[in-house]
Amino acid sequence: MSLIVARAPYRISFFGGGTDYPDWYREEGGQVLSTSIDKYCYVTCRYFPRFFPAQHRIVWSSIEVVASIFDIRHPAVREALVMLGYDDSRGVELHHYGDLPARSGMGSSSAFAVALIMALTALKGRAMDVEKLYQSATTLEQDRLGENVGSQDQIAVSCGGMNHIRFGPGDDINILPFSMAPERKQELNNNLMLFFLGRKRFASDIAAEVISNFRRKKSELRQIHAHVNEALRILGDDGDMDDFGRLLDETWELKRSLGKSVTSAAIDEAYAQACRAGALGGKLLGAGGGGFMLLYVPEDAQPAVRKSLIQFFEAPFRFTETGVATYGDGTEALASGV
Repeated sequence: MSLIVARAPYRISFFGGGTDYPDWYREEGGQVLSTSIDKYCYVTCRYFPRFFPAQHRIVWSSIEVVASIFDIRHPAVREALVMLGYDDSRGVELHHYGDLPARSGMGSSSAFAVALIMALTALKGRAMDVEKLYQSATTLEQDRLGENVGSQDQIAVSCGGMNHIRFGPGDDINILPFSMAPERKQELNNNLMLFFLGRKRFASDIAAEVISNFRRKKSELRQIHAHVNEALRILGDDGDMDDFGRLLDETWELKRSLGKSVTSAAIDEAYAQACRAGALGGKLLGAGGGGFMLLYVPEDAQPAVRKSLIQFFEAPFRFTETGVATYGDGTEALASGV
């Protein structure tokens, strides 16, 4: 009996967040710069052996045992099973694990959606190429679940690595892997710190407010869009790496103006403490409202920043090059189906 394990990386979005919502990029165009990291979401699934009653067992923060797919409370699992053509003739058991908390700005909902679709497709003995995978995950989140989510995370966790992703105008998407000299990429990674502020939030709710402000915030979003080009220039031509941190500070000031729920007094104070201790810039990851804060901190200032944020959990991380993969029956397959 096959047990399928799908592993999808979480991601860090550096620049361009907000311009990847279809309501924006279909008219204005958008772009982001992001990377996958060595923290993962895992989904395992199998068919129940036939001598068990036909039922479905879904293990997440709750444990569900139901006779019908339509009785599953977890919306993404229920809709993915229907979308991929499963029925109640055979029971499916599915477990979800994560290295980082959900609803924390790390692209966890999209990592789950991608790993879920990859695992359930593999369970049927099929392969899915990377383009079809991120398109299916986007359809699941945006259309079937009606979530206010952008279009970058599904791509980031499916493809892996550092990518410059361009959206629209219209529905065109172009994924441009961004390569750096290994020593320069290591320098960037070494100067980044990640802290969990301890507050989870529903990104869709915050995104709804941001989307409603698009018409009033065109200038800010166009500047956020332009920051992607500036970041690529800094990373690509051996410029001062510290300028990357200063640009993060500029983009955070723009992002926090997009909606009242993006930040809070407590978040602003934590950010100010880090900057007083030596951080050159940073931002909340994801839609905002809490979760993980990324900081650019020169290595000699990191002990002081770590001390200034002693009340928060630090999550060391490294960049990775691979996206989602499945494991089962002693084999491994990437999203390309290879």
